[in-house]
Amino acid sequence: MDERLFWVEALDTGEKNGKAKHKSFALPGAKPQYAPDRPARVEHIHLAIALDLTAKALEGTCTLHLNPIRSGITFLKLDACGLEVETVRCNGAVQTHDYDGEVLKIRLDTPTEVGQKLEIAIAYVARQPQRGIYFIHPTDAYPDKPVQVWTQGEDEDSRYWFPCFDYPGQLASSEIEVTVPAEFSAISNGQLLEMRDEAGDRKTYHWKQEQVHPTYLMALAVGKFIEIKDEWQGKPVTYYVEPELEAQAKLTMGRTPEMIEFFSETFGYAYPYPKYAQVCVDDFIFGGMENTSVTLLTDRSLIDERAALDYLRAETLVAHELAHQWFGDLLVIQHWSHAWIKEGMATYSEVLWDEHTYGLEHADYHRYQDRSGYISEDSSRYRRPIVTNVYKDAIELYDRHLYEKGACVYHMLRYWLGDELFRAAIHTFVNDNAHSTVETVDLIRAIDKATGLNPRSLFDQYVFRGGHPEFKVAYSWDSDVNLAKVTVTQTQDKDTLFDLKIPIAFGFDEGKDLQTFPVRVSEAEQSFYFPLARKPEFVSFDSGNHHLATVELTYALPDLKAQLLYAPDVMARIFAAKAIAKKGGFEGIQALKTSLQQESFWGVRVEVCQALSEIALERAFDVIADTALKDTAPQVRRTAISVLAKTKTQRSLQAIQPFVDRGDESYFVEAAAASAIGTIAGATVDAAVDVDAAIASLKTVLETKSGWNEIVRGGAISGLAQLKDSDAALELLLQYTATGIPQPLRLAAIRALGSYAADKENAKVLERLRELSRESFFLTQVAVVIALKQLNTTRAIPILKQLDTDDGRVGRMITEAVQTVQKKAGTNPAVKKLREDIDALEKTNRELRDRLEALEAKHEALTEAQKATLA
Repeated sequence: MDERLFWVEALDTGEKNGKAKHKSFALPGAKPQYAPDRPARVEHIHLAIALDLTAKALEGTCTLHLNPIRSGITFLKLDACGLEVETVRCNGAVQTHDYDGEVLKIRLDTPTEVGQKLEIAIAYVARQPQRGIYFIHPTDAYPDKPVQVWTQGEDEDSRYWFPCFDYPGQLASSEIEVTVPAEFSAISNGQLLEMRDEAGDRKTYHWKQEQVHPTYLMALAVGKFIEIKDEWQGKPVTYYVEPELEAQAKLTMGRTPEMIEFFSETFGYAYPYPKYAQVCVDDFIFGGMENTSVTLLTDRSLIDERAALDYLRAETLVAHELAHQWFGDLLVIQHWSHAWIKEGMATYSEVLWDEHTYGLEHADYHRYQDRSGYISEDSSRYRRPIVTNVYKDAIELYDRHLYEKGACVYHMLRYWLGDELFRAAIHTFVNDNAHSTVETVDLIRAIDKATGLNPRSLFDQYVFRGGHPEFKVAYSWDSDVNLAKVTVTQTQDKDTLFDLKIPIAFGFDEGKDLQTFPVRVSEAEQSFYFPLARKPEFVSFDSGNHHLATVELTYALPDLKAQLLYAPDVMARIFAAKAIAKKGGFEGIQALKTSLQQESFWGVRVEVCQALSEIALERAFDVIADTALKDTAPQVRRTAISVLAKTKTQRSLQAIQPFVDRGDESYFVEAAAASAIGTIAGATVDAAVDVDAAIASLKTVLETKSGWNEIVRGGAISGLAQLKDSDAALELLLQYTATGIPQPLRLAAIRALGSYAADKENAKVLERLRELSRESFFLTQVAVVIALKQLNTTRAIPILKQLDTDDGRVGRMITEAVQTVQKKAGTNPAVKKLREDIDALEKTNRELRDRLEALEAKHEALTEAQKATLA
């Protein structure tokens, strides 16, 4: 599964270097989670269902073929949410049952006996289910929306459309017979055994999955799709999309057969299923889902020719979901706490595919981005072990620790073992565990079996505990004795020191000659000495940067300049650029400018642009403006535009405006330019910048620049959100949050409301977000929470708490958003003053109460004295 496409916006994407105490991953109410007991082994699941597309309902029978594990069992419990259970039979005989809307308890007339198989048949109806199966229809606001039905089982949502043992540890073969209107196609797992006509202009599709898999991977997709046929070694490879998307489907998924060949070789196991289908559906709540032999993808992943210029996310999504056919489907996790095994490898498979297709530099930059994504979550959200069973909902685990950190762990294993042994270990892991369940220990055992090497140390440090090493590296050269000194300090908490073998390389002859020395880094601070024949041009700590860590270089500027220009690996050059920017100064600016003009790989140029923005940008303005205009990589041009916007002057506006007026071949460059216009106009100190003209320009973009996934118009929305004092900008934002606005643009406008009102309370924004919070669509709820999280008024909290959701992801986001708003509101000057006034009033009240109590006590004493006198 890959859900990063949609709700990664909820997280801070910038790497943090602070030492703030890490938040706990476990939310209130979290507890250790374990797989349930197994009364029987599920051998086969048969669904015979009919869909009523108009009523958004299904009815039919689910038949479970069970082989009891223990004798004497008198009842069975099945997961079944929101179903209407009509009858339950065991081996043909009606059984009594209890059902509370979530658990179906079947009372068996005859206790189980080991070896005596059971056939449990449950007749049921599901009406307008809230999860698990989704009915998509045109609406008044969206009349062009297709009619579709699709399922999404991960993590435990299959129970919403058929009764089952809904956890990953139970594997069974399956078949689905589904009856739909004749004009619709139905795609499911395995092979199509039969397609037969039924009465009433209906048709039944009969699919059978022979190989065992868990319930969350049972899938169904129904729509008026066209089928695009391909093949791999005689096996059908098919793409299903709405008819108008045929060209985009071929562009997006056309390399699938090549990927199947690559992963079959990489994993040492030929693609194991009779077909591979990819179905692109509307309103999908993830990027993609790797159901066994039939992946579902969001139709937003389909790219056109312009998007293909700089948007490889679509291709990596296809690779990610395909890799899951081995890691996730062929090898099934025993428990959700071990989901990194599949999600980490699927994410690392994106890197492997990039390396195979586009080269090592591209793959290394992909790793750098994975590393940065994880570090951002670790520093700004929470820290956790990759493997943990303490949570409220399993879906909470699907974060950047699971995906990106998991991918980095696989890469470290590859580096530690070497390519040949890593390949042998992966082949052993896959072949030994095919069509069965696995835990992390099974991967450890496979490595030991294939290589004789014990990986426990790496797993203990990176998988079973949270965090990563934070290295600070100093270097000096003693010319009297030709001795290089490298001092390495681990700056993270001293109780979490890492013990790693790190290669330190010294570069000569413009990086053509590297002398590499492995050292063991295990203490809080260590110095290493290297006798060399001559002074090196640069030193590269952790040569190749294969270890997941933060690295702060404190070298002298000449050494950093040489590393930036000559280091052979991408990350070494990026880290040098960051270190140079931190030093600042004219010489540093010149070094970064030289790199920007000479660097051959676009990913490094992107990071150099970012580094330049951290120092005196005015001195580098011309080179950045020239980069925006002339760089051949659209990723660099859009970064340069975003950097120019930081100067917030008429000069930067003049450099950026042409990208909006005349356009660019890249959607993303145009979007960056539109966003930059708002950034400049919203925070400028230059009186020459015309805010009204900026709003007019952005309004023109909104009225004329529709296109792929609304990327360009989304940039205009982002720009308007920066115009925080403009009522006209707010009115435009509110206008684009209305139903009927294309969904990607509407979601962008909802999120932008939070940016617009982040600095001061805005009644219109709060009221609109309150209205939007009543909508039940997952993506709308996510956008609303993201917006509310940005506000620094406690009035956002009741809206967050009243948002109606039973989705674990949204629930966690709400909890985190409430915490963030409370913290931000505490630093709001107005709120702080109000709290001070309240504290002062409470202090006055306490003083008055104390005085009153003293007076009452005095009065009581006088009264007693009077009584005594009278007596």
